[in-house]
Amino acid sequence: MKMGGLWPATSGGRVRSLQTVSRLSMRHQVTVVTTHGPGDDPTGLVRQLPYCRRIVSIPYAAPKFGSAAFLRAVAASWFSAYPVDLWKWRHRAMREEVRKLLDEEAVDLCVADFLVAMPNLPRGTRVPVVLFEHNVEYLIWRRLATLERRAARKALLEIEWRKLRRREAAACNSVNLTIAVSEQDRGALTDLARGARITSVPTGVDTVYFAPGGRPEVPARLVFTGSMDWHPNEDAVLYFSETILPRIRAQIPEVSFTVVGRNPGPRLEHLTRLGVTVTGSVPDVRPFVDESAVYVVPLRAGSGTRLKIFEAMAMAKAVVSTTIGAEGLAVKSGREIVIADDPDDFARAVTSLLRDPDARQRLGHAGRALVESAYSWEVAVRSFESHCEAVVARDDLQRVQGTHGASAVLSGREPI
Repeated sequence: MKMGGLWPATSGGRVRSLQTVSRLSMRHQVTVVTTHGPGDDPTGLVRQLPYCRRIVSIPYAAPKFGSAAFLRAVAASWFSAYPVDLWKWRHRAMREEVRKLLDEEAVDLCVADFLVAMPNLPRGTRVPVVLFEHNVEYLIWRRLATLERRAARKALLEIEWRKLRRREAAACNSVNLTIAVSEQDRGALTDLARGARITSVPTGVDTVYFAPGGRPEVPARLVFTGSMDWHPNEDAVLYFSETILPRIRAQIPEVSFTVVGRNPGPRLEHLTRLGVTVTGSVPDVRPFVDESAVYVVPLRAGSGTRLKIFEAMAMAKAVVSTTIGAEGLAVKSGREIVIADDPDDFARAVTSLLRDPDARQRLGHAGRALVESAYSWEVAVRSFESHCEAVVARDDLQRVQGTHGASAVLSGREPI
């Protein structure tokens, strides 16, 4: 089950989920249960996954931050064990569809895609369950709370990340296996949920789709890509535009910055006055990345692994990132990427690369070589598949021994 849709693949999470489902469905009978909101394309999703046994897409969009519906969700979650980030994804039609599927069809395994799937799973299922954790969710909110300067909002974030930490630990302990997307995330989840079975799989990238495109660089063009309705991306863009970009412009006045990603919120509206281009949704991010001189990832919050970095590397682009931005990726600063956390250091790294085309080229070629050699989606999904098969095999053995029930869907277990 995937809350929040799968197509178009406009975020790193959607890309990873779509690549995983697509390859698994070529070798297994896969049923997908998901939701779709405005701008999503459930008919297109069916075309993207021709080998799936069945695709069920239910209309639902979680309330957006600041809306009346979101405020109602905050109020409702306040008196529950759920943080609002999980509460807002509870949906009766989704829960009923999954319950019906698990009750009426013989399924070998449920995969809950992201933590937000868990509240929509029926209680008491005897089906083995895998939780696919693309992020350590509570860490995202804890980092956002640390960065927040507004007292009221900071207090709410402090409550939220603590509630989320408890729910995340409970989820990992309630499933047969949790799969993280990096060894770093696996370690964090192991510390969080002592005794839970947790493993990790590598990150992948489509090196055919993301390849050097041959467009000439736009001189001094900086580019960031990512879903702008995800708080860490919004924070990164604001931080870079207001704090780092002026330092770069002091040295290279002609520098430009383009932000590419869907659903930019009102907090980004003033960036045009700072000379920043905010594109909103685009059909293809590759032309924008291809024209960049340097690709920047100034994230200060987040978790998981950033597919955007591997995609930029696959296009042979020089990348400057914070440590959090490159978290979980097997890259070395100065070899395939430049990592800088202090605003002055980040600005100096970008300025140096803008002035040195040979250094940009060396970084780009090294990044391309790395992802070509070790980070195909087929390798990543084969690893995921082997872990799932091991869960099913363990469950089969327990069934034979009479100690467990049997036989799900891409979905998940009981509410957490």
